[in-house]
Amino acid sequence: MEVSNLTNVQKEIDRRKLDDKLPSMPWFVQQFMDYKLPDLSPSTLLEYLRDYEAFFGWLRAEGLSEASSNKEVTLTELEVLRMDSVTAYRLFLTTKREGTNSRITVSRKLSSLRSLFHYLSQIAEDEDFYPLLKRNIMAKIEIKRTHKPKDTAAKLKGKILEEEELLEFIGYILEGYAVDMEKNKQALYSHEINKERDACIASLILNSGLRVSEVVNLNVDDLDLNNKLLYVYRKGNNDETYKTPVYFREQAKDELATYMNLRQSRYRTPKREKGLFIALRNGDSEGSRMTKRAIQAMIMKYAKRFGKPYLTVHKLRHSFATDYYLQNDIYKTKEQLGHASTETTEIYAHLTDKTMSEAIERRTDDGM
Repeated sequence: MEVSNLTNVQKEIDRRKLDDKLPSMPWFVQQFMDYKLPDLSPSTLLEYLRDYEAFFGWLRAEGLSEASSNKEVTLTELEVLRMDSVTAYRLFLTTKREGTNSRITVSRKLSSLRSLFHYLSQIAEDEDFYPLLKRNIMAKIEIKRTHKPKDTAAKLKGKILEEEELLEFIGYILEGYAVDMEKNKQALYSHEINKERDACIASLILNSGLRVSEVVNLNVDDLDLNNKLLYVYRKGNNDETYKTPVYFREQAKDELATYMNLRQSRYRTPKREKGLFIALRNGDSEGSRMTKRAIQAMIMKYAKRFGKPYLTVHKLRHSFATDYYLQNDIYKTKEQLGHASTETTEIYAHLTDKTMSEAIERRTDDGM
């Protein structure tokens, strides 16, 4: 069985487990799961539920909840939790006898709780438009980074596109893939329809560093081709009325212009559809906005045939960032990528260490 089929089977199993477990959770957790379902895989949500099961069970065992089952844990009981209670739970996770959790596991379990509490206090509303949770104790918890930039950089080595590969990958999407798949008529037919769009998406990420969610949410009106500019909702920006201007390099301009010329006719895109990147799915009479999963699957399909099976859509962003960092400082790179902190951007300083050392050697040899 192919890896993709195995993945789909596992997703279906996890989805069933998720459906089985949800009824044993409080109503507000079920609401949170519905909110997260479009963005997270069933396996990730299943991990969230297991973390909530453990936390609610601990609350009840410690007398911090009067509920006779996890389902009956109330918002009020979460609202009045004190800092020492959360500290005690963290201690419980690190010292419990049956299977002590590693630092990474403890951080993940606390992150799950932070996500739930953030949703209840900042996003979900009651019938009077007030937050479901008036006080968020988990917002006070500092979760230390378990992955240092240097470690992340080490894991990315050899798994991103470097130097000439950036252009080669776009060229492969446009032409090379068809050569490799010449005996597969179905793959060739799909490629002939979508190659300009697919190359455009890859080129845009490789020449701007956009996140896949930012690419998916792009509208036609967000594109200023002449000024090589896009307007995007950036992660972490709480002002949903403001779009951040993000520049893309000249290299992406041609692919964007080519795609825009065929966006409406080839994908039978109705005028009411604002999405920039469109897919025409089997059986549909008109095109609609591409999904995040469709873009992720598309990049992985090409990457595998290109000889970079580890390459994902997010690693295209890393590829751009590494290339961009070589020509700019850490602060410009941080702004371009929309990072909240330069600590995240430090990954690219470590990734380019080798390239920088080679560059200084070349400079020395040339100057002697």
